[in-house]
Amino acid sequence: MASPRPFSRYEFMIAWRYLRARRAEGGVSVMTWISLIGIALGVMALIATLAVRSGFRAEFVDTILGANAHVTVYMAPQRIENDLTGDVYVVPGKIQDYDAMAAQLAELPGVTRTAPVVKGQVMATANDRSNVAEVFGVTGEALKAMPRIADPQTSAGSIEDFGQGVAIGSGIARELNLGLGDKLRLVSPDGPNTPVGKSLRVKAYEVAYIFSAGRYDIDRTRIYMPMEEAQSYFNREGVADEIEVFVADPERVDDWSGPLLQAAGEGAQVWNWRDASGSFLAALDMEDDVMFVILSVLVLIASMNITSGLIMLVKNKGRDIGILRTMGLTEGAVLRVFFLCGAFTGVIGTIAGVILGVALALNVDNIMAALNALTGGGAWQPEVRGIYRLPAELRAWDILRAVALSLTLSFIVTIFPARRAARMNPVEALRYE
Repeated sequence: MASPRPFSRYEFMIAWRYLRARRAEGGVSVMTWISLIGIALGVMALIATLAVRSGFRAEFVDTILGANAHVTVYMAPQRIENDLTGDVYVVPGKIQDYDAMAAQLAELPGVTRTAPVVKGQVMATANDRSNVAEVFGVTGEALKAMPRIADPQTSAGSIEDFGQGVAIGSGIARELNLGLGDKLRLVSPDGPNTPVGKSLRVKAYEVAYIFSAGRYDIDRTRIYMPMEEAQSYFNREGVADEIEVFVADPERVDDWSGPLLQAAGEGAQVWNWRDASGSFLAALDMEDDVMFVILSVLVLIASMNITSGLIMLVKNKGRDIGILRTMGLTEGAVLRVFFLCGAFTGVIGTIAGVILGVALALNVDNIMAALNALTGGGAWQPEVRGIYRLPAELRAWDILRAVALSLTLSFIVTIFPARRAARMNPVEALRYE
């Protein structure tokens, strides 16, 4: 008699009938249901966690790139010696012909735009409140080109009014109780020289624009000021502190370090967004790997329950195995029948887990908002997390590796009980029948 083709239709039929059989007939056990539910929950948790981690990283990077330069070019600090006292002072380097340098850097392949910037630290005060702030002196065109800053859906006022005042973050506006048209007083220690030393420089500016960059630390510390006004306020007439460079592919920003240094000339240095946030991104990547391993163990534990359920099924179906063997079924056919019983459990649990995981990932922002409302804002603290919400980004690769892991573990753990059923002696199985 010719051997039947592996995984023939009748093998699927027998396996499915065993799974559908009632408990009294030796069918699906409680352990099988537990393993199916466990696999579904494990896959759901794995997909949702990977989606949240991917979304968190994407949101974090987007808030960096949407409100900051991809690469910053600046001059090395200068050492100045006092001829009278012999003291050596280190002063920040300044870019003299910043328009020419910006134009030269913009000609490099892959550079989308450049912008000179004047920066300084100030004390912002209003309504008997104060806050430390960082002032960026930029042109109106440069401010409009920043996606997170110029977004009309998250800002107040018109960005066209930037030249009539300053643009402040929503965190500063909230802490200092400021609105559009209000006066904001800036205090800088680097004021004019007097016989007794430098005096404070104090000047009031009208709030013309309020933005929300999506990053807590940016919104509560950053102020944008027109370039010429910033040069006058910080005594930077005719110079800039740095050149902001934006490239086509920020993920490969390291490829532009060499060309930018060469184009900027002697004494130039570069600092990119990966240098500023690289350690945090590396920690996120490491955490992703650890979370995947931990959740993989949970899926493995759930899959091990398939072994218990199949062992009980094999024990209950001993008589059937003996009859099937005497009818001509080979050991391989019996093995495949019980392998399919366990595989069905793994496949059904995986499909259910994918559906639940995708649904959870798509609604995680709403779920966190509800939890935040119930806990009075304690479930998600932007001053700790840095961003205002918990995003999720479903990626096909994450779903595929979760499915592959679940199915692989489910198939592996079914081999032992299936081999036990295949090696059962039909004579022993039918001796007492």
